[in-house]
Amino acid sequence: MPATNPLPESVLISESHLQNRIHELGAQIATDYENQELVLLGVLRGSVIFFADLARAIFSAQLENPVKEVRLRFEFVQLMSYQDSTKPSAVELIRGGTDYLEQRHILIVEDIVDTGHTLKFLHEHLWTLKPKTIKVCTLLDKPSQRQVPVAIDYTGFEIPDTFVVGYGLDYAQQYRNLPYIAVLKLI
Repeated sequence: MPATNPLPESVLISESHLQNRIHELGAQIATDYENQELVLLGVLRGSVIFFADLARAIFSAQLENPVKEVRLRFEFVQLMSYQDSTKPSAVELIRGGTDYLEQRHILIVEDIVDTGHTLKFLHEHLWTLKPKTIKVCTLLDKPSQRQVPVAIDYTGFEIPDTFVVGYGLDYAQQYRNLPYIAVLKLI
């Protein structure tokens, strides 16, 4: 990696803290969608690690309490808003949404919500596909950056106004593989 890339400065949320909270979210979602079918809609690329762990946590909650059967489907959407920068730009739909979302419960699985523009854009796009419900689960929420109001139904962690990487979040496609959330030191 070139020396010009910024370096992760400090761990903001540890791996164990992430896993504990995701387990709690999975249990809550399993309860809320008991005996229903749910489409987990992952926002590529940042949510992939969280998406996988959340899906397993929902399944684990069902093992712990077998009456909480949730039938999961997976779908993904790809949006672009950062374009190798630390500041968001215009939201662009690269691909996403399918016809089978009609009359289904959708849970958007997002890595981070900051300005709200990406989530608002996605929400509006999904409503055109006529789902039964749309809810949002985000790993990280940065409300100090909110520019448009958005509803978040499940939040992993609220974080301060700092640029973070790890656990799927990146800077110029780097650091997604960190098993924790780190603050990125901009040089």
